[in-house]
Amino acid sequence: VGTFEAAHNGTLFLDEVADMPLETQGKIVRVLQEQVFTRVGGRTRVEVNVRVIASTTRSLTDEIAAGRFREDLFYRLSVVPVRVPALRERREDIPLLARHFMSRAAEASGQRARVISEDAMAALQTYDWPGNARELRNIIERLLIMAPGAAVDPIRADMLPIEFDGSFSSDRRSNRNAEIMGLPLRDAREIFEREYLLAQVTRFGGNISRTAAFIGMERSALHRKLKALGIQPEEKLRISGE
Repeated sequence: VGTFEAAHNGTLFLDEVADMPLETQGKIVRVLQEQVFTRVGGRTRVEVNVRVIASTTRSLTDEIAAGRFREDLFYRLSVVPVRVPALRERREDIPLLARHFMSRAAEASGQRARVISEDAMAALQTYDWPGNARELRNIIERLLIMAPGAAVDPIRADMLPIEFDGSFSSDRRSNRNAEIMGLPLRDAREIFEREYLLAQVTRFGGNISRTAAFIGMERSALHRKLKALGIQPEEKLRISGE
């Protein structure tokens, strides 16, 4: 009994469908069209009733143009397209997801779950997460195993992996420190305020009201401050330092 037959009257999930070889794509098209197939090495035709859900992180239209994905399979699969937003587009979900992954990792390893401090959570929320939720899960599991301190100690921002070490590499941070040291206080403070506010707005997904509530400013005052610092709307979802 193969996968399609085992999924009869149920759901078959095809993960990363763009990785499927063209030969296999052709077979999938025929099964989806006819809901009938013959087992490998068999002669009897098997009829199935299967709901198919497929996922991909690639642009299938680009894959079709490059000749790597069959257009007929694309239209067979895309009856009800669902776009899942990237984690960087839903930063407000990161604290809940981080605590969930921490709880699961602790249960699986028999360890005590550790608390993630506010500064560490802020750093997690300003990171761009190219690997999305899977990357977040891996980072949380790594922190549970490798973060210094006792189980009762919270995980601080300085315990995060190097990619979370502020918005700059150590070389860039050193250069920025040298640059700031050569500035009058007013100019240095403006640079800090701009980067701090840009990071906080990014952290809260561009939500000015939530940013203002967290940093302790009136919403209108924050709007004026962002305008005064030259932070345009299109910059609000960018990481500080880009």
